Amino acid sequence: MNKIVINSNRNARQLAILGGEPVISSEMQARELYESDKLTNDIIVGSRRGIPITQSMVDSVVETTKSGIWCRIQSATGTVPTFEKKWAEMVGRKYCVCTGAGTQALSASVEAMGIGPGDEVITSPYTDIGTISAVLFSRALVVLADLDPESFQLDPDDVERRINGNTKAIIPVHIGGQPANMERIMAIAGKHNLKVIEDACQAHFTEYQGKQLGTIGDLGCYSFQAGKNIGCGEGGAIVGDDEELMDICYTIQNRGTNRKGRAERIGPKYRMNEFEAALLLPQLDNARDVFNYRNDNAFYMNSLLRQFPGVAPQKLYEGTGACSWWVFLTQYKKEHFNDIPRSKFLEALRAEGVSASPYIADGFHRTDVITNHILDLDIYKNMYSAARLKQYRDELPLPNCDKVTDEINISFGTVQMATGRDHLEKISNAIIKIHENRDKLSK
Repeated sequence: MNKIVINSNRNARQLAILGGEPVISSEMQARELYESDKLTNDIIVGSRRGIPITQSMVDSVVETTKSGIWCRIQSATGTVPTFEKKWAEMVGRKYCVCTGAGTQALSASVEAMGIGPGDEVITSPYTDIGTISAVLFSRALVVLADLDPESFQLDPDDVERRINGNTKAIIPVHIGGQPANMERIMAIAGKHNLKVIEDACQAHFTEYQGKQLGTIGDLGCYSFQAGKNIGCGEGGAIVGDDEELMDICYTIQNRGTNRKGRAERIGPKYRMNEFEAALLLPQLDNARDVFNYRNDNAFYMNSLLRQFPGVAPQKLYEGTGACSWWVFLTQYKKEHFNDIPRSKFLEALRAEGVSASPYIADGFHRTDVITNHILDLDIYKNMYSAARLKQYRDELPLPNCDKVTDEINISFGTVQMATGRDHLEKISNAIIKIHENRDKLSK
């Protein structure tokens, strides 16, 4: 591989934050984004996070509108049942039940496993609120374990330390679309007879040890929210191989009514509508090509970063294959930049025209959802002993997560991996440029 070379022009080599020329001008960035649009032969009517919006998607929604079949229970062959069959086949599971959101998929999965008041579920603090809400909605106790600070995923050792007699399940979150350490997590779950619900909401098609994420645990959950690599505004899916368990998932998301129309459980209405599935179905034709394009670019970007130790790629566990790279996460190592704080480095990077920021500002152990909606609510004080809630509070400090959110993690946006490689090389150039000028920046 050729070494990346910085422009020799003096003004170009001076940091943009100090008056020099940026590596990526705003005009250049606009031209270079969304290269993955070229992967389809369909008519492009727009782009969404570097993913083409095609005429086929528009036609599918129009066709659904004209059909009058707008709700999944109107037809056994409508867009939702059709998408469920195709999605299960694409990810490699027997069954799929679609929901109105990834959060709803997680919530229905928790309910389907009979998890409720008095039970505990271990998950990551470094996630979307939907993971946390799915557990709290069932009035179970969400227990947060610390992170591996290089992968940003759950630390299996800390997960096992937090297991007690009330623990019923683990929800590993495949943050960024890359795998948690599922080999260790599944071994721990088997040892302690726990269920595993994979939060694969960001991890469509990601591979780990020969399987796709979402197909390793008892249930897997995906999101099709507008920002995801496959999206329809709002939407989600549960996949699994246990027919009885998946029938329970269906009944719960169908307001407690089973496939035969009999009300038999307590359940919300979490149904995906036909318009959402109408948007999703045409995307499946091109989804693998877009996935492969992003994955190839991400591993190319990783190869560029490995030439320079100051910004390291997110650690991937042994057995990781192709990934969705919903966001491209990296580790900032300030010791290579004269101990310049991450905030100053990011300021300089943005001045060079690179879209970058911390990904998640705080782990949920430091938010009101835990301190006010678990520890201070009467309902939790009634369900859990004072001793357990004191222990819970005492175990809230998660130093590795704090290091990740406060010092280490940098996200290079949600569309960078959909660009051309010239653009990725410019990002690498910008990082090296800042390193070459670190003495000036630190002053």
